[in-house]
Amino acid sequence: MYEHHSQPLLPRTEWLLRVAKSLRVAGMVLGTVLLIGILGYHAFGHLGWIDALLEASMILSGMGPVAPMQNETVKIFASFYALISGFVLLTSASIVIAPVLHRFLHHFHHRP
Repeated sequence: MYEHHSQPLLPRTEWLLRVAKSLRVAGMVLGTVLLIGILGYHAFGHLGWIDALLEASMILSGMGPVAPMQNETVKIFASFYALISGFVLLTSASIVIAPVLHRFLHHFHHRP
């Protein structure tokens, strides 16, 4: 996916397309996990759609829960969703940072 250190740096426009692709991939991953959270909180926690969106967004962003969980099923779902959210947040950040870090390191490592 990335050029070898013996190859020249990508032109800026191609690199910006690479960054845009990384942002799209990270957005799709975050959007999918957010949708899973919304559906889970709506189904298991009997929250309205807006409250489920708020709860899922707060957990996914690492801010913590908002609504009290009323039953054991939603508590179990919330536990797994929180664990998955932490992993997904770190993964998405890595996907976005990767092309930037690669270009930075490639710039210093490139031998013409």
